[in-house]
Amino acid sequence: MSNQLYPSDQSDREWQYIKLLVPTAKPGGRRRCTEMRRVVDAIFYVTRTGCPWRYLPREYPPWQTVYGYFRHWRLDGVWERIHDRLRDLVREREGRARQPTAAILDSQSVKTTRRGGPERGYDAGKQVNGRKRHLLVDTLGLLLLVVVHSAGTQDRDGARTLLAPLQHRFSRLRKIRADSIYNGGIAEWVRDLRQRQRIELEIVKRPAGVTGFLVLARRWVGERTFAWLSFNRRLSKDYEYLPETSEAFIRVAMIRLMLARLS
Repeated sequence: MSNQLYPSDQSDREWQYIKLLVPTAKPGGRRRCTEMRRVVDAIFYVTRTGCPWRYLPREYPPWQTVYGYFRHWRLDGVWERIHDRLRDLVREREGRARQPTAAILDSQSVKTTRRGGPERGYDAGKQVNGRKRHLLVDTLGLLLLVVVHSAGTQDRDGARTLLAPLQHRFSRLRKIRADSIYNGGIAEWVRDLRQRQRIELEIVKRPAGVTGFLVLARRWVGERTFAWLSFNRRLSKDYEYLPETSEAFIRVAMIRLMLARLS
């Protein structure tokens, strides 16, 4: 028997993967009476449909409760932990090691609304007034690192912020592929991130004399990840006040995608 109310809800099998990753209730105080599966389903519903929190259907817990869990898990790093665990499971199912040896770096500029908030600017190249999503993905297109910043920030500067955690994470990573916008000194910076196990930044260039659209080797993997995210209406623009909330929604969208793969 399925407990799905809406298409974005988890199946029984998908819930089996995530229920042990959901934090337990804190000791003391009132006993938790909220059904956590419905809370997670409600967050998936907001991500997929793009509806405001206050417009959640009545079949889910009160929107204040759902938003409270979403915010608390963002601040506590729960979304990142759930995401990383599921990514490990997907990679193992695909016959890969948990840690990747190669990755793809890419960015996407998206418009914002009048919601306000920090980290907003104008991308003169894309002619977009808003924010920029910087992603590092593995060769399967699964998310490794994400940072959201002003669209006015140069890609090279945004990449430094994104890749800084590589000093202590993904110790098996040896190569990052990116486009020519990341030329100009960042290759040396990436190489020197770690002293013992250096990382090579490979610039994937377009063949000389070729015009128009062209699928570049490995670069299309990052573009496909952005396409996956675009299926979620909450990510069609950047509706959030804080860039950290945007990063959390990107992780939630990838969690939902990986659950579907695992089931």
